[in-house]
Amino acid sequence: MPDTSPVIEIHNLHKAYGALEVLKGVDISAPRGNVISLIGSSGSGKSTLLRCCNLLEDSQQGEVLFKGEPVKWRGTGYSRRPGDAGQVLRIRTNLAMVFQQFNLWAHMTILQNVMEAPVTVLRRDPKEVEAAARAYLDKVGIADKCDAYPAQLSGGQQQRAAIARALCMEPEALLFDEPTSALDPELEQEVIKVIKDLAAEGRTMMIVTHDMKLAADVSDHVVFLHQGLIEEEGPPDTLFGAPSSERLRGFLSATHAA
Repeated sequence: MPDTSPVIEIHNLHKAYGALEVLKGVDISAPRGNVISLIGSSGSGKSTLLRCCNLLEDSQQGEVLFKGEPVKWRGTGYSRRPGDAGQVLRIRTNLAMVFQQFNLWAHMTILQNVMEAPVTVLRRDPKEVEAAARAYLDKVGIADKCDAYPAQLSGGQQQRAAIARALCMEPEALLFDEPTSALDPELEQEVIKVIKDLAAEGRTMMIVTHDMKLAADVSDHVVFLHQGLIEEEGPPDTLFGAPSSERLRGFLSATHAA
């Protein structure tokens, strides 16, 4: 039997910025080997939820668990912070994030970008990391760009380099925050192909996306967020084929029209 225990679990998560309540009590789980897509209008809390998963954002209430291990907190409410720096580092390195804007180091080659975190953060052997980095760059289809700098690459190539960088951390799960929204349609397809290939390998992923076709094609489970709450969730066939919520029907209709 394959291990499908949750890599990430969120229980009753609340997140606010001052008077603005962004997440109002959200529960979500990402079982090992599953792809979870988060969809919803801008401002619904999708990206904030993703950032709370790997502790890039602090939440005021609720539990975050990594492989069944709860995050240790100190303080309450707006003063609540993770209480164990070693635990935070372990969680962040195991939940590798791929951002909308690539975030590559401009002064480093693509190979150096992919190698940087495993060597400096995980203290892995540079020769082993270099071999892995080249293999991952080959996997995402840009092995020939090892010695190029980010400015010499297209947006799609830069995003594929960012995915290779995340993979080189050998994470337990990949977190994608709108990975294709900064790209034009042709370059978007390059990145979507890589994400589909990773999903086919059975990697654990959480994807915030505006691309409903991508969510339908790769997801095991889709979560529709509306104003900081889960309005509807379920398998993609149900969510896209027979949505029960009026809000979700309206959202999908507007997305299709756009």
